Amino acid sequence: MDFTLNSGGCCMNKKGCACASKQKLSVHDWLCDLPETIKDTDFVEVQFKNTRKGYFLNSTKIALEKGDMVAVEASPGHDIGEITLVGRLVIKQMQKNNINFDKFEIKRVYRKVRESDIEKYHEAKNREHETMIKSRQIADNMKLNMKIGDVEFQGDGNKAIFYYIADERVDFRQLIKVFAETFRVRIEMKQIGARQEAGRIGGIGPCGRELCCSGWMNNFSSVSTTAARYQDISLNPQKLAGQCGKLKCCMNYELDTYVDAQKDFPSKEIALETADNTFYHFKTDVFKGLISYSTSQNFGANVVTIPVERAKEIIALNKKGQKPFKLEEKTDDKEKTVVVDYENVVGQDSLTRFDSLKKRTGNNNNNKNRKRKRNNDNRPGNNGTINLQK
Repeated sequence: MDFTLNSGGCCMNKKGCACASKQKLSVHDWLCDLPETIKDTDFVEVQFKNTRKGYFLNSTKIALEKGDMVAVEASPGHDIGEITLVGRLVIKQMQKNNINFDKFEIKRVYRKVRESDIEKYHEAKNREHETMIKSRQIADNMKLNMKIGDVEFQGDGNKAIFYYIADERVDFRQLIKVFAETFRVRIEMKQIGARQEAGRIGGIGPCGRELCCSGWMNNFSSVSTTAARYQDISLNPQKLAGQCGKLKCCMNYELDTYVDAQKDFPSKEIALETADNTFYHFKTDVFKGLISYSTSQNFGANVVTIPVERAKEIIALNKKGQKPFKLEEKTDDKEKTVVVDYENVVGQDSLTRFDSLKKRTGNNNNNKNRKRKRNNDNRPGNNGTINLQK
């Protein structure tokens, strides 16, 4: 019987594992080993460049699998994309992205790509970077307050989408005419935000991992500094901002957990009054249930950390007009005196114990002197006589 060593990688097959695809926003097909789920729907998910995805109807019942390159309906012409999901999970993805084909036009899958389609596709993709650089120069010469972040050509090369960022409304009607004359394709202008631009370009975040917006996020929710205050994060703009210049999306990940944990915490605006001082909120350890108070409102001075229950107790006493002596809880443990009975077995109670020690020390010194004198007398050349020189 033959055995194969498990290398520790993904145990899913090639068609279900997202690790096999190097594209962004790849999806794990957890139902890939169940062939009956593929027949649940004729819709398929197709991914194009970077973060653009679409859902198309396989009306001709072509046998499609994850990773297949297909030609799909576009306006005008056709586009080339990669199948990233088939079967039952496509319906779940459409529900997640709020796609309702009762309001949107249903587009179809034409065929699997041919060799001629692949050649046109690569020719169009090779033009994207050069077109983006030239379009930026044209927009700068026309003094338009906008930034062209990316250019995406359609698979057949007949259409180009220009993704741009602008803080204000831009009149680019003349710009479109110049682009059409210069690049000889149909032009579509699409405005995106700073987060969408970072997702399309990609990069590495301060955590050392790929940017969430380019790896798996496709819906961007608003982020505010309130999320940082709830989590006691330093309000340093340089630390809170991501590569896009906006607040980091990851600040929202644990926000709900912090909000739920702080429901039983007293307000940070309440100061605690004691008999000798006034303490102000300094910091909070949410998960340990501890609050630190300081005698200064601006920096940590005489910081005292107490449990939440103790803080509530002091607030209740202050409302009654009472002030505790200290913030810490009183300890009811009384000092216990320990009486040890012992016998005088070594003479530590004797008044003459030091005299006997002195005698023993003196005898030892005399013995050492005698040994030193005896050693000197026995040295070579010393016969014990004294020579007198006249």
